[in-house]
Amino acid sequence: MAFDAGMLRAVLREMESELLDGRVEKIYQPEKDEVIFLLRSQGVEKRLLINAGSSCPRMNLSNIKPENPATPPMFCMMLRKRFIGAKIKSFSQPGFERVGRITFECRDDMGFKTEKHMILEIMGKYSNIIVTDSEDKIIGVLKPIDFSASAIRQLLPGMRYTLPPAQDKIEAEDATFEEFKDAFNSADKGMSAVKFISSTFRGFAAATAREIVYRVTGNVDSTLEEAGTELFDSLKSIVNSANSGGTEPSMARDETGLPIEYSYIKLTQYGENSNIETFESVSKLIDEFYLKRSGEERLRRRASDIFRILSSAETKLTKKIALQREELDKCEEGETFKRYGDLITGNIYLMKKGMRSITLSDWYSDGCEEVEIPLSSRMTPAQNAQLYYKKYTKSKSAKIHLAEQLDRAEKELEYIDTVFDSLTRAKTEKELAEIRSELYHSGYASKMKNYSEKKKQTPMIIKYKTRDGHEVLCGKNNTANDFLTLKTADRNDWWFHVKDMPGSHVILICANGEDEPSEEAFTDAAMIAAYNSKASDGASVPVDYTKVRQVKKPAGSKPGYVIYHTNFTAYVTPDEDTVRAMEIK
Repeated sequence: MAFDAGMLRAVLREMESELLDGRVEKIYQPEKDEVIFLLRSQGVEKRLLINAGSSCPRMNLSNIKPENPATPPMFCMMLRKRFIGAKIKSFSQPGFERVGRITFECRDDMGFKTEKHMILEIMGKYSNIIVTDSEDKIIGVLKPIDFSASAIRQLLPGMRYTLPPAQDKIEAEDATFEEFKDAFNSADKGMSAVKFISSTFRGFAAATAREIVYRVTGNVDSTLEEAGTELFDSLKSIVNSANSGGTEPSMARDETGLPIEYSYIKLTQYGENSNIETFESVSKLIDEFYLKRSGEERLRRRASDIFRILSSAETKLTKKIALQREELDKCEEGETFKRYGDLITGNIYLMKKGMRSITLSDWYSDGCEEVEIPLSSRMTPAQNAQLYYKKYTKSKSAKIHLAEQLDRAEKELEYIDTVFDSLTRAKTEKELAEIRSELYHSGYASKMKNYSEKKKQTPMIIKYKTRDGHEVLCGKNNTANDFLTLKTADRNDWWFHVKDMPGSHVILICANGEDEPSEEAFTDAAMIAAYNSKASDGASVPVDYTKVRQVKKPAGSKPGYVIYHTNFTAYVTPDEDTVRAMEIK
C-alpha cells in the first residue's frame, strides 16, 4: 500500500502525543534517502524515522536500528548542524496532502531562538526531504531539483519553498455532501466506485478507496450506481479515523504469513477468514510491515556488487559444467576406437590399402555380430589400426582431464552457493565486508572494482545459549566458519552442519570436561545449524554432527570447505522464534 495522506495524518497525530517538546540528541543517515532522529521526549529515548526512498517512503516512530555508515553524508552533517539540541514544537499537514511538516525551535548562528522546518514529501519516486528556515527559505534538500530536472517546480537551497502542484481533485477532509453529490451526479454510474473515489478525492491510496467501497457494498468491484451516495459517509468515516490517529491499525498477510497490505483502519475488504493482524499504534504497524522489506532492499543496494559477481560466476560455471559433461560423454566413444583397432589388427590379412571401410565379425559382442568399420583409403591397414589406437589414447587422457576439471568446476559452484547462502543471511555492513574480503582472497579480486583490502578483524560469530544453558557458536559466513571450526573450537567440542547443503558451522561448547551435553542441547544446536542454512524453511532437516577433532580442512580448499568421515545425523525442524529466543544479543 502507498503511504497515503490518511496514513500520514494518523502518524502525525501519534507524534503530537509522543514527541512534542522532544529534544534532538543525535541524527543519523543510514541510507542515502533515510534519516533517523534520536530524541529525548517525556524522559524516554525515541527514534523518528523519515524515509524519502522511491519504494517505501514513510515517517514513523521506529524501533528498527539499522547500521550507520562510518562517515556521515553531507546532508546528515547539515542536519546535525541545524537540529542537534532543537525542540519539536509542532506537526502539520497542508490539507489532506502527502506532505508532512515538523517545526523545530532552534538557535541561529548568533544564539537567538528561531524556527526551522523539516518537510517530507511522499510522492513515490519524487519523494523528498526539505529543510527550511522560519521564512520557508530552503536551507537544504535531500534531492535537489533544478531546471534541467523539472521546468515546473525547482527545489534548491536559497529558493522559497512551495507546495507541490495541487491535483485537480476535491479535498477529502473539507468536502461537503453537496460537493460529493455534484461529482456523483456528473460521473458515469457504470464506472467502478473505487475508481470514482481515487479520481475524485485527494489523499487516498487504492487500498483505502477499496475499503471505503467495501464498507458500503461488501464488494470492492461494485459500480458507482451500486454503491450510491452512502459512499460519502464511509469516506468521511475513514478521514475521521486518520484524524484520530488511526482506529485499529491493521495489516493483512497472505497464506505464508508475508505482509501484503496495511492501513490505519481495520481492513475488512479481505473477508472474515482473512489473516488480519491489528496493532496498538500506526508506528508499530509500519515498523512491522517494513522490517523485512526494508532490510532486504537495503541489503540489495549495499550488496549489489557481490550479487553481480556471484550471479556472473554461477552462470559461467553452469555453462562450463554442461559443456564438460557433454565432452565427457563423447569420451565414452574411446572404447569403440580401441575395439576397432583390435578388430583391424586381428583381421589385417583381409585388408589392403585403398579400402574405405570393412565389415568384420565383432568378437567383443555376445553373438559375434558384424560391424562396419570406416577406413582411410590413403592409409595402410596397420596405419588405420594405429589411428584408432591414437584416438582411444587421446579420448582416455581427455576423460581423465575432463573429470578433474569437472570436479573443480562443481566444487567452485558449490562454493558460490555457500557464499550466496551467507549473503542471504547477512544483515550488517560488516558482514558484507567479510564476504567481499572472502571473495577477494578466493580469486575474485579482478572483478571487484575499487576494492581495497582493509585491516583484518575477528570474523563475526553469533552466540546462542541452549534452553538448558549450553553455549553455542555459529559462523556468519565461510571466513567465520573456518575461524570458528579451525581456530576457536576445542577438539572435544561438538560440530554441527546441515547435511549436503550450504550453511553455517555450529559449535556446541563442552565446558568443564563435559564429553556429551544433554539431549536437549544437541537438539537445540542442530536446530540452530538448520536455521542458519539454506534449509531454514524446511521440515525434518538432516543435520550432521561429530566431534571437532573429526573435522579436517583439505589443503588448498575454498573457505568454509571441510571434510569428515565419522558422524551422526539428527533430524530437526527449525523454528525461528525458538532460535531467536536462544540468541545472545
